[in-house]
Amino acid sequence: MVTQGARGIPEIPFTTAEAQARGLTRPELRGRGVTGVSQGLYRPADWDFTLREAARALCAATPGAWISHSTAARLHELVRPPWLSDSNELHFSKARNLPQIRRKGITAHRVTAFDDEVETDGNLRISTRARTWLDLARILPLTDLVCLGDQLIRIPRPEFEDRQSPYATMESLRAMVGRHRNLQGIVHARESLDLMRVGADSPPETLLRLAINDAGLPEPELQLTLWNGRGTPSADAGYRSRRIALQYDGAHHLDEVQRHSDRRRDKAFEAAGWIVLIFTDADLADGFESAVHRIRAALRQAWTDPAIASGFASGS
Repeated sequence: MVTQGARGIPEIPFTTAEAQARGLTRPELRGRGVTGVSQGLYRPADWDFTLREAARALCAATPGAWISHSTAARLHELVRPPWLSDSNELHFSKARNLPQIRRKGITAHRVTAFDDEVETDGNLRISTRARTWLDLARILPLTDLVCLGDQLIRIPRPEFEDRQSPYATMESLRAMVGRHRNLQGIVHARESLDLMRVGADSPPETLLRLAINDAGLPEPELQLTLWNGRGTPSADAGYRSRRIALQYDGAHHLDEVQRHSDRRRDKAFEAAGWIVLIFTDADLADGFESAVHRIRAALRQAWTDPAIASGFASGS
């Protein structure tokens, strides 16, 4: 809500009610310092656009509405394809039993939503991350929808993140999909659920796994540890029975401290007799086509390498 104070034009978008609370008159709202956005919604003429401030004012001016779709995805910082990553489009949703409202330059949706699919974030009503995933099932390509889904069900690392639980679980997403059987994109959502896996820490890791599946290769295990116990080196993915570790080292792995940690990690796997395959942004750029060839070759090598074959026999 816009803070009340001395009479004057707010520095962020505001509603008619908020203007009245500050004592602004109609002539002032029609003056050069104010721009009318749509019915009951204004902004200062010199305002520098920020999505969250625009979304807050939109919700305040539209009783019963909440921010949704790609706007919610951006505010939640969910993974999105490049063509949607910087979108400033404003989307909001209302329950089907509420009157339809049209606002210039703003996309309104009338939907069926349950109470646990909308949340309050500060002074903003917004679809939950799970419901945002479902809403975007209508427009996102399948691979992008799977990347987003993997982000939701990923187990967080408390040492790096201020949370201990995933944003959603496979069970909760399936339950949500089950109660929206006629929603546009619902078939796409079901297909995405079949491809989602817990354990992908980034979209490239998901895309690598999908490329492996598309090539007809065995599906790798995710977040594969070398030994049991805390502090053990781990691989992003791999095949324990064939001692093959797959690592995706993105841009942040170029940091010298991270590179040193990566080298220690990879040497630990190699010392235990594993094949370590490292992939980078260059592999991502070619759709992991060359990565798939390398993985296929490593799988063939694993069957013919005596040291690895003895591991199969011993179960190690």
